[in-house]
Amino acid sequence: MFDGKTVLITGGTGSLGTALTQRLLADNVKQIRIFSRNELKQIEMESKFHDERLRFLVGDIRELPRLIRATEDVDYVFHAAALKHVPKIEYNPFEAIKTNVNGSQNVIDACLQNNVEKAICIGTDKAVSPLNTYGATKLLMEKLFVTAQRYSNPKKHRTTFSAVRYGNVFGSSGSVIPKFIEQVKNNQKITMTDPEMTRFNITMNDALDFILKSTSHAKGTEIFVPKLKSYVLSDIKNALNQLMSDTGSESIGIRPGEKLHESLINEDEISHSYEYEDMYMIIDPQYNHKELENIYPKIKKINEMRKYSSDLAEKLSISDIKELIQNSGFL
Repeated sequence: MFDGKTVLITGGTGSLGTALTQRLLADNVKQIRIFSRNELKQIEMESKFHDERLRFLVGDIRELPRLIRATEDVDYVFHAAALKHVPKIEYNPFEAIKTNVNGSQNVIDACLQNNVEKAICIGTDKAVSPLNTYGATKLLMEKLFVTAQRYSNPKKHRTTFSAVRYGNVFGSSGSVIPKFIEQVKNNQKITMTDPEMTRFNITMNDALDFILKSTSHAKGTEIFVPKLKSYVLSDIKNALNQLMSDTGSESIGIRPGEKLHESLINEDEISHSYEYEDMYMIIDPQYNHKELENIYPKIKKINEMRKYSSDLAEKLSISDIKELIQNSGFL
């Protein structure tokens, strides 16, 4: 799919962007443009990969002219740039809107102007029935992308706009795994917001597989959602106690804007959600659903669940969690 193609990754110096770059470089891609504000991370990434197919573009998605130049002759755009830290965004909501909402619109406008083949935005379960500003801005990002399909010019090239939505990437920067491990190493108590909190889980490799598969299937307006297991926060603690040592724990309470459980598809979205192969698709309610069977063979309406939430999903066992931690190299 990417053989001889040019790809742009916004927020390309982040953990997902770096992993996606590594995967695409093995797929005979013609060129990858890394678009981000962080020039230090660009230098580090350039040194790490040392590949002539990489281009590093310093820029901010808040600036449309820079994005228009960056997307010239680009075939695929993966939009991963965002402000993501929930407490910081709660304190600085206007800045999150400028980046996560206005910046996403700029990405869309640049793709339309340069007739990009496909543009995929990277969503989050926090966009579902959002409780915090971060989730609300990511919900708007999704809405912008799935609606942008109508603005493509079929007389030129009809850009395909779709979204992917998944849960926490296991052990990603800022997640609980590295934090808990550091606390145990320092002989400190593990600080948990709530032992009964649940979260969806996906490894980076599985996230990449899901993103690329969704991209290949995307016809426009879809939000793709993977089938995931979830974990209970106390089971993360218990797994680390068995792998390392028991330094104790304490509950510090849920932070402002956090939920006890997350959803990937809420009760209202279920009515226009479908099962396709090993994933789910949420279709724009304004889309002509009668055409779906022709576009997606063997598509099946979701009828067996009321909502797709982390408290109701199948759980990872402590043994599963231990294996994930050991295989990830965090210890």
